[in-house]
Amino acid sequence: MATSDADDSLYPIAVLIDELRNEDVQLRLNSIKKLGTIALALGVERTRAELIPFLTDTIYDEDEVLLALAEQLGSFTPLVGGPEHVHCLLPPLESLATVEETVVRDKAVESLRIIADQHSQSDLENYFVPLVKRLAGGDWFTSRTSACGLFSVCYKRVSTNVKAELRQNFRNLCADDTPMVRRAAAGKLGEFAKVVESECLKSDLIQLFNLLAQDEQDSVRLLAVEASVSIASLLPSEDTEQLVMPTLRQAAEDKSWRVRYMVADKFTELQSAVGPEITKNDLVPAFQSLLKDCEAEVRAASAHKVKDFCQNLSPDVREQIIMTAMLPCVKDLVADANQHVKSALASVIMGLSPILGKDNTIEHLLPLFLTQLKDECPEVRLNIISNLDCVNEVIGIKQLSQSLLPAIVELAEDTKWRVRLAIIEYMPLLAGQLGVEFFDEKLNSLCMTWLVDHVYAIREAATLNLKKLVEKFGKEWAQQTVIPKVLQMSRDQNYLHRLTCLFCINLLAEPLGQELTTKLMLPTIITMGSDPVANVRFNVAKTLQKLAPQLDQSSIQTQVKPLLEKLKADSDMDVQYYASEALEVLK
Repeated sequence: MATSDADDSLYPIAVLIDELRNEDVQLRLNSIKKLGTIALALGVERTRAELIPFLTDTIYDEDEVLLALAEQLGSFTPLVGGPEHVHCLLPPLESLATVEETVVRDKAVESLRIIADQHSQSDLENYFVPLVKRLAGGDWFTSRTSACGLFSVCYKRVSTNVKAELRQNFRNLCADDTPMVRRAAAGKLGEFAKVVESECLKSDLIQLFNLLAQDEQDSVRLLAVEASVSIASLLPSEDTEQLVMPTLRQAAEDKSWRVRYMVADKFTELQSAVGPEITKNDLVPAFQSLLKDCEAEVRAASAHKVKDFCQNLSPDVREQIIMTAMLPCVKDLVADANQHVKSALASVIMGLSPILGKDNTIEHLLPLFLTQLKDECPEVRLNIISNLDCVNEVIGIKQLSQSLLPAIVELAEDTKWRVRLAIIEYMPLLAGQLGVEFFDEKLNSLCMTWLVDHVYAIREAATLNLKKLVEKFGKEWAQQTVIPKVLQMSRDQNYLHRLTCLFCINLLAEPLGQELTTKLMLPTIITMGSDPVANVRFNVAKTLQKLAPQLDQSSIQTQVKPLLEKLKADSDMDVQYYASEALEVLK
């Protein structure tokens, strides 16, 4: 019996070993994914003594198997006996952190960062820091890139001497011969800066930042820009001006457009980090330069930041800087040759209205909005339409309707259906702002025209738009303005327009209520039950089923059920099916 128990206890590890050696990758992968279950079956002691060493010795597999293993080990602490034994997970993860495949190394580093927090201080110095040093001094660049991500998680909890060693190791990685290692170090510099002491930040890390920001590889320089945000946020204003800004000014004029793009992309974060005084003196000229950059990608990235940058300016100088420094650049971008630049600007330019106020908006921004509303690129027009409410809040509907409404009406008939769709979606909001009289005069006919558009998505959106308008303007308005035109479509020669009539009735019944639905719309539905097109007839059946709660019992008995009985005997099977279904519901 004892022998049988021993065999049973050995069984999970035996199965694992068999499956991990199987030629089928999927079997090996499934085995790795069941590691937690196997470890539970083995118990913590045997997991530490047998399973972990076995896994450490078998790291030569397919990348997807190694990736699954690296992920599993990050949550293995309870399965090896808790934090006091967590260091036994380091050997397999150290091996995984040196493999060639980047995603496997990254996942191993992620797991190492998780378990670093679970080490006691003594275990951190005895086990984890030596691992970091071994990786940092490895022969292959793969291990040295992995090491870069581990300094910040152990630095705070080690002794002063060990901290000095870690800083020296990080310094060596920043000056490594291999660009990939320097890139990894630059990518983690900001994170490391957040955990080192302020005196070490000034004496050591600023020097490394400047070194990386002048690297011969632009992929390293652009990551140094990212680090500058963290470093600037940690330093007092005068130190930032003296130690960081000269390098940043250089980066904004870097010969590589990718570095300048990164500066543009991080610009508002930099603005928050350096504070209002440096923004006014240094960042405003740099931002102007980026908005006029010779590369479209850089101009587009900068254009995206225009609103946020202006909004975050110090209130005492905001208007003056926008009017003198930003607006001339914005005017140039409105007429930019690149559509991505214009589109980026169009997505944020309306946000300048609340910042500049009514008079400046009317005088300086409205002409730009009009230009963009007439731009040949649909994306630009779309972005302007989507943000009209920002401007309306500032200048009021009267001014908006005089200046922008003609352009909006023009766009409502745009050849690009997505532009027409954007106008439709904005219409209920615009209607509420314009008021019923103005709407009827200027826009009502447009809303009805959309119901017969050749694109289904437009017709569908137009019916939903009608429902929202009825909810906004009321039943009486609907009775006079909308319903006659909708019911007229039931006699249209095009069966698609007759279908749209049914779809409108479906949506309008709820806001109109039982009385109007029964009185005005039910007779039309009944007439359409004899339509020559089967598609229309089965939609009549579906409509009657949906409208049943909106109809009185008398109408259901005298009009609805007789028609459904007739449709149940229709020659078309779909019509029969939907009529039967509707009758079931009405029982």
